[in-house]
Formats: sequence, structure tokens, C-alpha cells
Amino acid sequence: MGKVVAVEYTTLDGVFEEPQWSGPYFNDELGQWQAANLGEADALLLGRKTYEGFKAAWPQMEASTGDFGVKMNSMPKHVATTTLTEPEWNATFIQGEVADAVAKLKTEPGNLLINGSASLVNYLTRHNLIDEYRIMIYPVVQGEGRKLWDDGTRIALKPTATWQTTTGVEVITYIPA
Repeated sequence: MGKVVAVEYTTLDGVFEEPQWSGPYFNDELGQWQAANLGEADALLLGRKTYEGFKAAWPQMEASTGDFGVKMNSMPKHVATTTLTEPEWNATFIQGEVADAVAKLKTEPGNLLINGSASLVNYLTRHNLIDEYRIMIYPVVQGEGRKLWDDGTRIALKPTATWQTTTGVEVITYIPA
């Protein structure tokens, strides 16, 4: 049985979008941690916006990112979309009710990794389908912007691991309480 792991960037005030603010704090520690996250995943689970952004960027980044880029480009992707019709980049578009499809995927072998995809994370959280949340909290306050958590998304979480990078990023792993 597989599990769904969400890996997310956020600021201290919960802003999720346009994470250019993460650049000055990203270092080898986070790079190795991200590589480990990807290494334990068998497929990506993505929302449409994140899929389109990744699909546009990662094929051009493979040479500069080595094994990480090779895995990003070659691994299967399950994409929640109602508007796209032509899957590319090793993608399969989820058909029908997303919660039902993800519940079915979880019965199969293999772990699913969500990067970004805040709308999908909120939706799956409301359906109790995410097994683990790995949140990077950057020491930045944006003051505005889309928050990771939507109004109406509620969950109690239990921390299972925490560490801090030398640049001050808090990395906390949670499971549903």
C-alpha cells in the first residue's frame, strides 16, 4: 500500500505562492533533503498549475540537475485536471472524482509525492488522503499572497520530526493526528 507525502514551501506568515523568496535560504542541506524526498517517491501527484510549470521547466534543467532532474523527468505523474486533454511528460490525467482516484492509487504499491499543488493539497487534506506533510518554513514574512491553507481546510497534525538548516529554514514533518 502506498502513501501520499506532501512537501511544501511556506513563509512564516503562511504564504505559498511564487517562492522566489526561498532562493537565499536554499542550500545543500535542503537540496539533499529534497533529493531524498524524490528518491523515496515512485510517482508525482500534481495539480494542473504545478504540472504545467514543472513540465515547462524540468526538461531544460535535467543537464544542470543531474540524477534529480533525470528522475523528475522520467517518473510517472498523476495530474488532477479538468481542462487539459493531452498528457505529456510521463503524465496520466486523473479521470473522474479525484478523491476516489487517489484513494485507489494508495491501494497500489508505490509512494506518491506532491510538490506544490496547494489546491490539490487542500482538497486531499479535506478528504483525509495525505499521510504525511513535510513543511519547510522559511524565515521570511511576505505580508501578502496566497496562503498554503485555504479557508475551510482544517486538520490536526502531530509533528514527527523537525530540524533547522544552517540558513534558518525550519523543516517539520507532520502526520494527521
